[in-house]
Amino acid sequence: MDATGVTESAVIGMPVVKEWDEGDARRPTYYLDNDSRTYWYSATDFLVARAVLDLPRDKQARLHPFICGFNAADRNAVDHVERMLALYPNFWQGIGEVFLRHDDLTALTYGPVPRATSSAFGRLLDLAAARGLPVLVHSDIGPAWLERPEFLGEVESAIAAHPHTRIVWAHAGISRRIVIPNHTDILRRMLARYPNLTVDLSWVIFEQEIAPGNVLDRRWVSLIEEYPDRFTIGSDTVGFFDQYKPTLERYYLLLDALQPGTARKVAHDNFLSLLPARQAAAAVR
Repeated sequence: MDATGVTESAVIGMPVVKEWDEGDARRPTYYLDNDSRTYWYSATDFLVARAVLDLPRDKQARLHPFICGFNAADRNAVDHVERMLALYPNFWQGIGEVFLRHDDLTALTYGPVPRATSSAFGRLLDLAAARGLPVLVHSDIGPAWLERPEFLGEVESAIAAHPHTRIVWAHAGISRRIVIPNHTDILRRMLARYPNLTVDLSWVIFEQEIAPGNVLDRRWVSLIEEYPDRFTIGSDTVGFFDQYKPTLERYYLLLDALQPGTARKVAHDNFLSLLPARQAAAAVR
């Protein structure tokens, strides 16, 4: 973080673990390493809590931990979140990344497909609103290859039904091989309609849409300038941090094209404004 100029960051576990199948000689370290299954792993939140709490106080203050170790298709998920909040009071600052539809990962994971329209996910959103916590959600906008936003109605229904929950749509609904020709138009309509929606621009959305071939798509610049308070960026780095600095520095291309005030909001202020402490401070003012 210091080497990259990052002052504060969300820190999130991985809600699934890759099974080391008896027939696999090498232990898989990434979910696409082979076709063995993945399973939900609630211990991830305990590991994050322990890692953060072992740091000196000044370093703890720079990290904002989120709860993610649950299956969002299970109505017991809300109980896990409640348990984490009780075990570590005044520690957690958000929920997520909640895995709903997630291309290959969904196909590899045991159990039913988590959907934004499920009652289990609705209970999580209600709890988040009651506790003032933002929710980071990975919900693909559509299936790979078809170039149609067939799953958009699911996430939009959840956003509309929970107007008091601050929802961050991870990667703007994009994952590998998902192409939506009118994507910025869809986002513009949603941002105009739902003030509780924030769009996250991490992971593959940058190279697939914002700057394919390192050439900036001006439609994204126009959209962000139109809604400067509603976008965030992040590294989405998992497990290994040798690419952390170059992953974040690629955003300079986008940030340099924005107005300075907008660039600061996207790179820094918007994320912090979602956190419960900042919301409470804003309410007092």
